[in-house]
Amino acid sequence: MSDTTIDTVRLGEGGPEVGVQGLGCMGMSFAYGPTDTDEARATLERALELGVTFYDTADFYGLGENEKFLAPFVRAHRDEITVATKFALQLDPADPTKRLIRNDRPYIRQAVEDSLKRLEVDVIDLYYMHRRDPAVPIEETVGAMAELVAEGKVRWLGLSEVTGAELRAAHAVHPIAAVQSEWSLFSRDVERTAVPAARDLGVAFVPYSPLGRGFLTGSFTDATKELGADDFRRQQPRFVGDNATANRALLEPIRRIAEAHDATLGQVALAWVQRQADVWALPVVPIPGTRRPTRVTENAAATRLGLSSEELAELDEIAGRVAGDRYADMTFSSASRD
Repeated sequence: MSDTTIDTVRLGEGGPEVGVQGLGCMGMSFAYGPTDTDEARATLERALELGVTFYDTADFYGLGENEKFLAPFVRAHRDEITVATKFALQLDPADPTKRLIRNDRPYIRQAVEDSLKRLEVDVIDLYYMHRRDPAVPIEETVGAMAELVAEGKVRWLGLSEVTGAELRAAHAVHPIAAVQSEWSLFSRDVERTAVPAARDLGVAFVPYSPLGRGFLTGSFTDATKELGADDFRRQQPRFVGDNATANRALLEPIRRIAEAHDATLGQVALAWVQRQADVWALPVVPIPGTRRPTRVTENAAATRLGLSSEELAELDEIAGRVAGDRYADMTFSSASRD
């Protein structure tokens, strides 16, 4: 498949126009083991050549280091790209293995200043609430975020891992441009309420981990046996032990369809996600993560891979047979509140 520039779409009503596929940058310096910095920077440049203009990071990724890593690229291409970052997650000072969620106004105001400084920008294009703290009314959180828009520190607002009801309540306070949640052949719980609400409100959907954190590409089969000790995927139930064995068998229909199209497993998995824009009638901009130029080229080509209705129907059956939860602690997902 050729590497023609990808198409564009608008994130929400009045939001930025971006490539129909973005780039998740977390793994370039966080969570997935050692990385080659030069290759990761080459990946950013290659993505832009292909029309990928939407770059995703968060203040939690490497405790700010991922934002710092992106800063030179953002500075060099400020007028060509849309950069998204997030607030809400912190490490527990008493136990660094645990995460805390902060949605309160004082924290948000400090977090945005820190992200602006690390990214070396005057304004953040899309600012997400990374996770929801049910103890803080979402209207209060979005109200604080709206103040940042009024002050010119943020252009558009986003939410991550929210339910449909939470999205509706937030959108009533200030327009939401995009919702980011896990959505893939293995993870479809967002279709219960979040996706329908986004469609009704004119909000774009940004699927993270559309490749099942690499499992859907066949790049690994059991995280504990094949991935390094510092790889986050070793902590995720789907990718270890009996669950990994069961889920590996679910790749067979993906493999058959890939062979029929002379494509890769990852391209088929991404093409399914991209097709959800038509299925649900809303903008869908997946953000597969990679740190290799060859992989970002492969991913971008998936935007032009057409799947038949029969193939889509076969792929639709996979999620219902997946073994294991997305996270060991599902309270960090919207599914725990839906």
